[in-house]
Amino acid sequence: MILEFLSGSPEDTRAVARSLGEALAPGDVVGLTGDLGSGKTCFCKGIGEALGIPPDRIASPTFTIVTEHEGTPPLVHVDVYRIDTLREALEIGLDETLSGEKAVCVVEWAEKITGLLPTDCIRVKLTITGDNRREIVVSAPDQQRFAGFRFRSKRIQPGG
Repeated sequence: MILEFLSGSPEDTRAVARSLGEALAPGDVVGLTGDLGSGKTCFCKGIGEALGIPPDRIASPTFTIVTEHEGTPPLVHVDVYRIDTLREALEIGLDETLSGEKAVCVVEWAEKITGLLPTDCIRVKLTITGDNRREIVVSAPDQQRFAGFRFRSKRIQPGG
C-alpha cells in the first residue's frame, strides 16, 4: 500500500505520523528518508505521540545513534546520519536493534542502512516542496491494521 500526503505545516506532518503510529505494533520498523530539514524528526515525534511519548522528549541527536523511549509500546529512535558504512552499523549492533520485537523502531536516514532493514519495513519519504510544505509518501505492507491509518489520515491526502 502506498499513500501520498501533502503537509502544509509541522502539525500536519505530525498528524500523519500520529495516524501511522496508531497502526504500529512491537517489532515494526519505520525507515525515514529525506533531505536535511525535510521533517524526519518531526515525523518521529508524531509517531512517539501516538505511543504516549511527549514530543519534546524526541530530538534530533547530535551524536547519539540509538535512543530508547518508554511508551506503549516503547520506541527506539535510530538516527544513522553519522554512520558512514553498513559495516559500521553492524559493528555497533544495529542489526540486533532492528530485529527487536518489544518496541517500534524508527530510523532516520534509513537509506544509509538499506541492507539491514527488514523486508516488511514501513518506508516514509519526506520531500520539501516549499517553505513549510512537504510531500510525504508512505509505503506500508498491505495489512488490515494499515487500512485504519489510511482512513484516519484521509484529510491530509491529496483530494481527501
